[in-house]
Amino acid sequence: MSDLRFEIAPDAQGTAHAAAAFVAHAASAAVSARGVFTVAFSGGSTPAAMLALLGEVDVPWAKMHVFQVDERVAPAGDAARNLNMLETGLLLPDRLPVTNLHPMPVLGADLDAAALAYADELRACCGAEAVLDLVHLGLGDDGHTASLVPADACLAISDRDVAMTAMYRGHRRMTLTYPALNRARTRLWLANGADKAAMLTRLRDADAGIPAGRVERSNSVVFCDRAAANAMI
Repeated sequence: MSDLRFEIAPDAQGTAHAAAAFVAHAASAAVSARGVFTVAFSGGSTPAAMLALLGEVDVPWAKMHVFQVDERVAPAGDAARNLNMLETGLLLPDRLPVTNLHPMPVLGADLDAAALAYADELRACCGAEAVLDLVHLGLGDDGHTASLVPADACLAISDRDVAMTAMYRGHRRMTLTYPALNRARTRLWLANGADKAAMLTRLRDADAGIPAGRVERSNSVVFCDRAAANAMI
């Protein structure tokens, strides 16, 4: 796989099935090659079905380490937290050991120090250069991905893997930066629904005017439904 590739399913459920199979294959390949599978998942409603379906495919759970792509600064258990979805979808009997889930530390007083600490945690698990095997990304209606949002200072960061955003839609956020996303071995995008069609076309066209358009395109696949891909078909 060299450039951004698109896999179009008839509907959101088909997208979830295809994405879950892709994650399972990536996990098996990573464990065979390196003995561990490291992955970072984004939040949002779209990946919940994919995570649920991972229970139906063969995944080497004990050798899988899960990180967060981004997280809102909000109390534990708050409906805004992306961690809720990961805990619900992955911390089940015969799935991911709780010690293999690495939540972003967004509850401390010094959030910039917490971001640096999370970068250290990435390096401890993913090697000195912090190379994740797989990063899952979503696509916002304004072209953001992870919590790399339009006009935020994080877009210019080149020397840190984790950073804090300014206030965005009611929350500050901790996010992986472009260096961490672009260094990953593989990127998996999920985008469903007609409301994603315009930004999906801009992503396809590598439009640097949106944050998503600046993410590395090699070894990357977009799973989307026909409604999202309508403008490209």
